[in-house]
Amino acid sequence: MKFLDFFSGIGGFHSGLELAGMECIGWCEFDKFAQASYKAMYNTDNLWFGSDVTKVKGKDLPKADLWTFGFPCQDISIAGKQEGIKEGTRSGLFYEIMRLLDECEENKPKWLVCENVKNLLSIDGGGGVPQCCR
Repeated sequence: MKFLDFFSGIGGFHSGLELAGMECIGWCEFDKFAQASYKAMYNTDNLWFGSDVTKVKGKDLPKADLWTFGFPCQDISIAGKQEGIKEGTRSGLFYEIMRLLDECEENKPKWLVCENVKNLLSIDGGGGVPQCCR
């Protein structure tokens, strides 16, 4: 199974899925220090790369069976401010994955794995996350 690693950080999803026999075909990470760590830990030479998810277009993504994403969750987590998933906030980057899904049309992944953040499904009265992700 092939996967794309969005909001990859230093590769937590990558490590686990690779150990399970899956193949990473691309990654997307904004933070330059996380990018450097990812490149040091994994062979990224032939992988698709996006440095800013807001600039990625669905038509440019390679076909993958699975997308993983651990988007910034400070506004959702019970350890954070709990302000909710709002456009224009760090947690609002969640909607970039939804945008990419819409843009992919025929190239959608079969599976999504989102970081399990306590409060994700209950923030904003349970209305913050689209039904497809519940």
